[in-house]
Amino acid sequence: MLMVRMAAVGYTSSLVPKEEPDMTAHAIPEGFAPLRRSSPLLDLLGPVYSRGEGLQLEIGLRADNRHANGRGTVHGGVLATLADVGMGYAMAFSSEPPLPLITASMTLDYLGAVQVGEWIEVRLEHHKRGRQMAFATVSVQVGEKVVVRANAVFAVPQARD
Repeated sequence: MLMVRMAAVGYTSSLVPKEEPDMTAHAIPEGFAPLRRSSPLLDLLGPVYSRGEGLQLEIGLRADNRHANGRGTVHGGVLATLADVGMGYAMAFSSEPPLPLITASMTLDYLGAVQVGEWIEVRLEHHKRGRQMAFATVSVQVGEKVVVRANAVFAVPQARD
């Protein structure tokens, strides 16, 4: 009875087997390659892809069932993580050596839903870096549709003498 009610309102349960989408049918867009730098969290989310370098770096991910919330769309936390990584990596790797930026604050506006199987891209829109702080804005997109806009402030750690 509970599972029937949950299904009626759009929720899924881990007790109900889910069909895995055929990810082989979804090619990775041209120019994207596995992200060269990763972390334990990105290893769990990934594979994560990238295209471009420095401030032109774009991050990409093919959403699958691991990324879904109870309603069957991609969880906002996954989108927030991709936005944070997209901003941080683009800003950090625009310098040589890369800057060890620390996210101080981040705000997101969720503008649409992402479905399992869709290709997600993160693109840097605006940036500014000072000696102690850096600022960035990204769009998270599915095709031409912006699904998240995020802004962040990063601390730029100072070298210790």
